[in-house]
Amino acid sequence: MCDEHTVEENDSLPGAVSRRRFGAMTGAAGLAMMLPVPADALTIAGRDVSIATPDGRAEAYFVAPAGGKHPGVLIWPDIMGLRPAFRQMADRLAQSGYAVLVVNQFYRSTKAPFLAPGESYDQPEVRAKIMPFVQALSPEGTTRDAIAFTAFLDEQPQVDTKRGLGVTGYCMGGPMVFRTAAAVAGRVRAGATFHGGGLVTDKLDSPHLLIPAMKARYLIAIAANDDARAPTDKDVLRTSFAAAKLPAEIEVYAGTMHGWCPPDSHVYDAASADRAWGRMLALFGTALA
Repeated sequence: MCDEHTVEENDSLPGAVSRRRFGAMTGAAGLAMMLPVPADALTIAGRDVSIATPDGRAEAYFVAPAGGKHPGVLIWPDIMGLRPAFRQMADRLAQSGYAVLVVNQFYRSTKAPFLAPGESYDQPEVRAKIMPFVQALSPEGTTRDAIAFTAFLDEQPQVDTKRGLGVTGYCMGGPMVFRTAAAVAGRVRAGATFHGGGLVTDKLDSPHLLIPAMKARYLIAIAANDDARAPTDKDVLRTSFAAAKLPAEIEVYAGTMHGWCPPDSHVYDAASADRAWGRMLALFGTALA
């Protein structure tokens, strides 16, 4: 799991993308062709932005339908940060009617993107580069960032502030979803995590302990190999959400590996990723209506 900063390789799982095929797909037109365009996709407009936080300035990508006001959504990327794959995911979500902000959570340490084509976290030299960025983060810093990022969203004319915000996170972004939902509970109405790492720990600042402070509905999509490593985490989450009387869809996606959702992952599982995406849209359609 991401909190342990480990990645396993297995290209033989159903739907997983082999390294050879991955290299071919991430060529000249690769990523643009990997994500399906929603039915009745809206015309969108995106731009790079810089957001003031208490700790500096964070670069991010903001994209929204070209007209009207829409619910805002904040995306926390995985450990490989803000990069073309996450811009594509933000575009896809905006095409479905949302005003989307995807951020560089490592802005204190580096600009994004910080990986060269072909680099991946499972490479030792890449891990050595990223780990100092991770170590510069803290729960308190994430909370400060969450407040700044959601405030930025609410300042955009494309965001309908009469409707709730959604927050999503991948890998290390999972705990960031929980911290955002607790920090701005009055605005966040939906949270979704995908192969989130470290949602349940034995520490006093474990993200799951923040659930009583939240006021949203949730989707927790768990990788099969993460569940195998920590099989009781899902039960703790179910009990915690139930105690807080918060609706939560918590599911282990059979056959998936940690990191299966971003389309540039070498364990990308297109079918399972698309099903999880559909469950996220269903959540947003209910909670952010």
